[in-house]
Amino acid sequence: MFVLPRPLLLTLALTLLASGLAGCAGTVTPPTRYQLPDTASATQTGDAASKPLATLEISQLRLAHYLDVDGIIMQMDDIKLREAREHQWAEGLDQQLARNLQANLAGELPQWRITQGRSGDDSALSLRINIDQFQGRYDGYALISGQWQLRDAQNKLISMDGFRARNALEDDGYPALVRALGQSLASASEDIAAAIQRGVL
Repeated sequence: MFVLPRPLLLTLALTLLASGLAGCAGTVTPPTRYQLPDTASATQTGDAASKPLATLEISQLRLAHYLDVDGIIMQMDDIKLREAREHQWAEGLDQQLARNLQANLAGELPQWRITQGRSGDDSALSLRINIDQFQGRYDGYALISGQWQLRDAQNKLISMDGFRARNALEDDGYPALVRALGQSLASASEDIAAAIQRGVL
């Protein structure tokens, strides 16, 4: 009976193992990455834009801990949440939300100057946002909810409220979910803008 020498057996085993790992690695599909759609209203231009009525700084946007992840969150039932492995945000969700919120509010408040962070205007109002939900749900809806605070230049609270919006998915799959989430953010932005105007004007 022919027996391979031990060094040759070890080399053969390592070669087969390396080939198997390379084969497995070759079948791994990279995750699909998503960015929120641009759902902002067209911003008005003209005399109103040349001298803003007020400056609004988005000074803080905080996510619930379970949302501060790469994967898009799906709510599977009344208590279960799942982070998608193969469907992820293209960049930090807080950054995307802040950027889209700024664009949405600029469309809703065309006479205001809307900035992220410090604007250099000593009389600027500041907006603080906490996002508690931003996910798909098992019944075919995309949800957003949270709270906001509007404060003056001396950090005195002017107004605060909660917000909640949901939009039905127009199709199955994550692209439809991301678009519906963008619409939910736009709906929440409209409510926040209207409340800000009521609280200030």
